Amino acid sequence: MNNSTLSFKHIFSIGLMLFALFFGAGNMIFPPFLGQDAGTEVWVAIIGFLITGVGLPLIAIIAIAKNGDVQTMANRVHPVYGIIFTVVMYLVIGPLFAIPRTATVSFEIGVFPFLSETASSAFWPLLIFSIVFFIITCLLALNPTKLVDVIGNILTPILLIVLAIIVVKAFITPMGSPQAPVGAYQDGPFFKGFIEGYLTMDTIAALVFGIIVIGSIQGLGVKNKHSIMKICIYAGIIAAVGLAVVYVALAYIGSTAPEAIGAQANGGAILSGAAQFLFGSAGGYILGFAIIFACLTTSVGLISSCASYFNKIMPSISYKKFVIIFSVFSAAIANIGLTQLINFSVPVLTFIYPLAIVLIVLSLMNNVFKGASIVYICALIPTGLISVVDGLNTAGIKIEALNNGLSFLPLFNVGIGWIVPAIIGAIIGYIISIITGSKEELVTEKK
Repeated sequence: MNNSTLSFKHIFSIGLMLFALFFGAGNMIFPPFLGQDAGTEVWVAIIGFLITGVGLPLIAIIAIAKNGDVQTMANRVHPVYGIIFTVVMYLVIGPLFAIPRTATVSFEIGVFPFLSETASSAFWPLLIFSIVFFIITCLLALNPTKLVDVIGNILTPILLIVLAIIVVKAFITPMGSPQAPVGAYQDGPFFKGFIEGYLTMDTIAALVFGIIVIGSIQGLGVKNKHSIMKICIYAGIIAAVGLAVVYVALAYIGSTAPEAIGAQANGGAILSGAAQFLFGSAGGYILGFAIIFACLTTSVGLISSCASYFNKIMPSISYKKFVIIFSVFSAAIANIGLTQLINFSVPVLTFIYPLAIVLIVLSLMNNVFKGASIVYICALIPTGLISVVDGLNTAGIKIEALNNGLSFLPLFNVGIGWIVPAIIGAIIGYIISIITGSKEELVTEKK
């Protein structure tokens, strides 16, 4: 069977699957926190957030459909860069940040609100919870069964229903009015929201897991590359609309919650506090239960994917050993706590995300410059150098000489000064590729 297209039903199903891939429980904690801190500027900030949290993952899926997997795309820079970049992507979406976050989000929303005052200030509840969480994750990842799929297929819809009930209740009986914006949201809410969208890690997830979507489409009989790309666009739009609706609703909850529950340290605490304020302890229990199992499913999927990839590039270490290594490592990282984990991840993502964005955009334009590696190199070098400075600034390590030297760049002061240099670098690389190509042709003619 070789179809050129699929029915709307099939495309819609793929769109829902893509939504489920992107909609990790961890994603729920960032829009409420954005809403809390942006306050009256929440709608400006959420637009910036949607660009990097929804728009870029959609574009990344299209890039994967057009070009193949992430390593194929990164190899156009250089094969060594291709391996390093792909490994870093898997580590970020895996044991460094995303996998530990599944445990910390579960704990923050499903356990912490119900601890006694003494226990809530101790380290051992998170330690015990993370150990149990990753023992279960490890066992499920070592012995893949339909249990994970069943949990995911049941719990994801339940989680969405619970969120929908909370959102509707929050709209009908608002918890309060948005407060004045704080921090960077005061002067540049759009750009702050843009950078906050990095935290969803969905653009990286799209690069790593986009091949799953392609495989599903091919499994339904569609082999033509152009048709696959069209279906990816349609399915991506369905997923993007779903994500945008959820993010906007959660940002609204965050913006109205402080008056009722006070300012919180992270989005998990906001969501949990809002559920308890609106529905009492029962609301908190139901939300916590759904999120713990949704996070568990996500954790198993991420550990399985990472273990499979690293076993592929290092076959001397078995899949099972990688599962155990990643489970133990993730449990250790999870114990720094959700707020600290987010604070640690922001500088790293501030450095990595621009490189991913430039790679995606250039991959979509690959035919324009005939895949010349010099275009990728000239665009990625200034992007990487400026992103290092942005990452250091985000971490609170400000080197005045570097910042003063780069302050002339457009948008540098709002954390995205890499955009113009990336464009200029790509243009210079394109010119070099044309000149080099012309010289090669002349040499061939003389021979």
